[in-house]
Amino acid sequence: MMWYAETLSYLHTFNLVALILNVILIAVVSLATIKAYTWMTTGLYNGNTNMKGKVVIITGCNSGIGKETAKDIAKRGARLIMACRNIEVSSKVRDEIIEYSGNNNVVLMELDLSSLNSVRKFAGKINQQESRLDVLINNAGVAKTFGKTITEDNLELTMATNQYGPYLLTRLLLPLLKKSAPSRIVIVASELYRFAKLNLDKPNPTNQIPAYLYYVSKYANIMFSNELARRLNESNSGVTCNCLHPGMIDSGIWRNVPFPLNLPIQLVVKTMFKTSEQGAQTTIYLAVSEDVEKTNGKYFKDCKEASLRNDILNVENQKKYWDICEKLVKIGPCDPRV
Repeated sequence: MMWYAETLSYLHTFNLVALILNVILIAVVSLATIKAYTWMTTGLYNGNTNMKGKVVIITGCNSGIGKETAKDIAKRGARLIMACRNIEVSSKVRDEIIEYSGNNNVVLMELDLSSLNSVRKFAGKINQQESRLDVLINNAGVAKTFGKTITEDNLELTMATNQYGPYLLTRLLLPLLKKSAPSRIVIVASELYRFAKLNLDKPNPTNQIPAYLYYVSKYANIMFSNELARRLNESNSGVTCNCLHPGMIDSGIWRNVPFPLNLPIQLVVKTMFKTSEQGAQTTIYLAVSEDVEKTNGKYFKDCKEASLRNDILNVENQKKYWDICEKLVKIGPCDPRV
C-alpha cells in the first residue's frame, strides 16, 4: 500500500505545481492583455506641424512626459525654453535634447514653481528678453506622499507647485501671449481629479495628507483652466487654454512613494502604465496641432476631447476660485489683468 500512498502524494504535488503555474500564467496573460490595451488606446499625434519661428515654454521638462514633450517640440524647430528647478540635472537633459533634435535654440532657465519670488523673477526675464511667446505648457508637478511642507510663501508645497505657481506664471506671461496671438496655454491635469474635491473655504490645506493633495491640485488645475479660457474668450484675446489627462505614466512622479509601498506600485507601474513618450502625446497635440488651433476651454485625453464631472464645471465656483488664487499669489495693481 506504500506505493499507493506515494503515488497519491506525487499526484497531489503535481496538481499543486500545476495550479501555481496556471495562476502565474493567468496573471502574466492578464497583465500582457492590459498592457496591450494601454498601447492600443493610447492616442498618438503623428502630425508634422513645423514650429520654426515659434517660442515655447515648458515647465518641469527635465524628465518624464515633460522631457518627451520638449524633445518633440525642439525637433519641430521651435525656440524651446526649459523652465526647470534643478539646473545641474536639467543642463544634461538640454544637451540631450539638442543632440536628439539637431536644434541648438534650446534655452534652460531656472524656475521653482513653489516660490512666488522665483516665478516673478522668471517671468520678468521672459518678458524682458523674449519678443514673443506662442505656447506655454504648464507641465511641472510634484506628488509627495507623506509629511507636511510649507513654502516660503506659507503655501502648502503640492498646491503651490502644481497650481498657485503656474497660476501666477500664466498671469504674468499673458501680455506676451496676447501679443503673440494666436497663442496657446496647455495645462497638464489628471483624471485623478475625480477622487478629490476642492474645498474653497480651505484653498491652502496645510494640514491634509500630501498624497491626497495631488488629486486636489489636479482638480484645481481644471477649474483654473476653464475659468481662464472663459476670460480669454470674452476678451477676444486670441489666446486659447486647454487642459488634459496624460494617462497613468511610468515616470519619476512615483519616486516619492516610500518602501515597502513602492514595491506593489512599481509592479503595476511597470506592467500597466504608459511610457513617458506615450503620455506626452496629448500635450504635444494641444501645443502644435492645427486641428485645435481655435479650441478653447476643453479637456482632452488620448488626443481626444473628454468629458468632465459636472461639479467641476460650476462657473460660479470657477470664478470664486480664480479670485482666491489671485489673493494667494498676491496679484497686485501693477500686475497684468486678464
